[in-house]
Parts: sequence; C-alpha cells; structure tokens
Amino acid sequence: MRGTRWAAVAAGVGAVALLGTGCGTVGVGEKTGSGGFGREAAQGEIRAAVAGAGLPESGLPETGEASPTASAGSERERLAQRAAACTAAWQYVGPTVDAARGKFDRTLAALVEEGWKTGNRQVEKLDEKGGTSVAVTLRKRGWTLMARHHASKTVVMDVVSFQATEDVCMSRFTERETKLLFGDDNGVSGGDGKGDATG
Repeated sequence: MRGTRWAAVAAGVGAVALLGTGCGTVGVGEKTGSGGFGREAAQGEIRAAVAGAGLPESGLPETGEASPTASAGSERERLAQRAAACTAAWQYVGPTVDAARGKFDRTLAALVEEGWKTGNRQVEKLDEKGGTSVAVTLRKRGWTLMARHHASKTVVMDVVSFQATEDVCMSRFTERETKLLFGDDNGVSGGDGKGDATG
C-alpha cells in the first residue's frame, strides 16, 4: 500500500521535476535499489519502452535533470529534490498523438517484457465528449511505477506519464514530510483505495 501511495506522490513530485521547477541534479548518478536495479536502470527501461512504442519526444526534462530555475529555497523544494533521487520518469504533455492509447499500451507491454508486473487497469471518463483516463500500476524489484494516459476531448490534448519510485528510498520520508510533499493534493491521495488493491 505504501508503495502505491508513493507512486501517487511521484506523479505530483514528478510533474514538478519534469517541468523543471525545483529539481536539481540530486541523485542523477546514484545507484540505489537491490541487486543493481536502481534509478538509472529504471529510467533506461522506461525510456526504451517509450521510444520503441513510437510515442513522441517528451520535450520535458527527466526527473533529476538540472533546470535554470533549480533551487532549494523551501523545504518542499528540498523534499522534491530528495524524491527525484528515488524517481525515474517520462512524461508527454501536448497536442493529440495519433493512436496514443495504443502506443501507451505497447509501452506497458514492453515494460512487462522487462519484468515489470502489472496490477489493475483503471479506466475513467474524463469529459462528456468521450475523453478517457487510464491508470496502471506496475512493480519490479522494489520499484512501483504508475502509468497514466489522459486523453481529453475537451481541450484536445494527450498527457502520457510513466512515474517509477523506489519503495525503500521513499520509505525514508517521515509522515510529516509526506504531507508536505502532497501539499494541497493530500486529500486527493486519501482516495487512492482502488490503486491500493493492485499488485
């Protein structure tokens, strides 16, 4: 349950890091995880699966990459930097991608071939025009990955994200730090019950 919850945290923290606000170079070269499967290995598998499926270039910095505005001014920013060291991620936000859902599914299939185990697949309605959102949890060797595809018909865009977090690394955060990382989204995470059933 804790791993799934942290995957949800990563979605928020990863968004901050991927958009280049408050992420530093913390953890870029770190090799965490058991049996040699750490951040670099997880990042490499995500990157290869995305490219092989034909998804477009992200155009966004990966978690842990330096940005011109990187700073550690607030405690939440410092926590986000620590979380980046535990996170491997890729995200696309932009115009509608041709056959995006199929490419999302091919990325999942490629990750499964690399040994990631899938949990439940959740599909939700996004808007009245037929937009949908799908979320899948995957796990591998102490890592939890949340894969999401939001296909909005109202704003006509795709959001595709793959956010993996190392469970042991994230477990070092205190409950107070976790709440600070969630920020205003803390209440949303409490409704994560469906995700807790995965795996």
